Amino acid sequence: MAEAPLTTHRILLIVGGGIAAYKALELVRLLRKAGAEVRAVLTDGGAQFVTPLSLAALSGHPVHQALFSPDDETTMGHIELSRWADLVVVAPATAGLIAKAANGLADDLASTTLLATDKRVLMAPAMNVRMWQHPAVQANLARLRGFDGLHGVATVGPDDGEMACGEFGPGRMAEPVAILAAIRDLLAGDRPLAGRRAVVTAGPTFEPIDPVRGLTNRSSGKQGYAIAAALAAQGATVTLVSGPVGLDAPEGVHRVWVETAVEMKAAVDAALPCDIAVMSAAVADWRVDGVASGKIKKAPGGPPSLALIENPDILAGISAPGPRRPALVIGFAAETGDLVDNARAKLSRKGCDWIVGNDVSDDVFGADSNTVTLFLRDGTSQAWARQSKADVARALVDRIVAHFA
Repeated sequence: MAEAPLTTHRILLIVGGGIAAYKALELVRLLRKAGAEVRAVLTDGGAQFVTPLSLAALSGHPVHQALFSPDDETTMGHIELSRWADLVVVAPATAGLIAKAANGLADDLASTTLLATDKRVLMAPAMNVRMWQHPAVQANLARLRGFDGLHGVATVGPDDGEMACGEFGPGRMAEPVAILAAIRDLLAGDRPLAGRRAVVTAGPTFEPIDPVRGLTNRSSGKQGYAIAAALAAQGATVTLVSGPVGLDAPEGVHRVWVETAVEMKAAVDAALPCDIAVMSAAVADWRVDGVASGKIKKAPGGPPSLALIENPDILAGISAPGPRRPALVIGFAAETGDLVDNARAKLSRKGCDWIVGNDVSDDVFGADSNTVTLFLRDGTSQAWARQSKADVARALVDRIVAHFA
């Protein structure tokens, strides 16, 4: 069974005060390697064992420590953190953190965040064997596990083994690879697009003029790759048909490399049937009629004349009625003016279900953020504020999930 991809997932890691805190550094490294975005809350006790600098360097984000921090709490930092995450992981989960969470105590950033979150929580307990076996600790864990719905806390470990204090028995924090597996299981447990197939196109096409020149465009492929990753994260089986870009394939996604529009159409057709088609690639409208076999040399008579012929219309083709038409077809409209009129006209002309319109005159190509408007066939639309392309992808996939639900 393939591992659940973590690309586009957000993990908030709370590091408690115990010697096992050093393992949290390896957990962050593994999560980042798997594609997850990680932010850390470091308790005062945890800071006795690992430094904020280490966590910040590995996570790529500043570490949050104080509840009453002017920088964080001007925007209600504990609320923002608790809402930002897809999953909150407590590792190590000390007896104190477990007790606070079980009894609704909130006297520091970690415990306040646990009380404020509306996301699943995974705890990796770590403590002395006598503490672990104490009835109060077991009662607190039982209470946490018994909370209804999202408030119910999942646990991983502890393991049996030798303690830092020299005693032997249960209480060792689970190894980072085991915690990572538990994270995957929790995130994979609610994957609403599981069993559905998706095709995503991304990037530019390249139409050769001769062996060294060609017609192309400035598409980076970042938005399409983010959409493919977000679909896979929700359980879809994704084929990503990609033009020439400098991006790694998202985890859990099958990528097919193409160069020309004709090749892209053939790859899309080969990936059918599917349930979802997101045609985000910037496909060249024309190609040269007769590619030169050798490099075209500069001649005294001026530039050569290039005869252009129309490329296949991939979006219109996949949107056409028929047994192989996907249940949901989403196109993209990259415009430099009159976005609303042009996007609605394209939606009608192509026959797709939705169009994502964006104004590419606003420094979008190659950027990590995007401003888009989603247009639906029923005439409604939704404009989204400028946000990262990963967040655009998540928002679009959330709409896809709601559509199929």
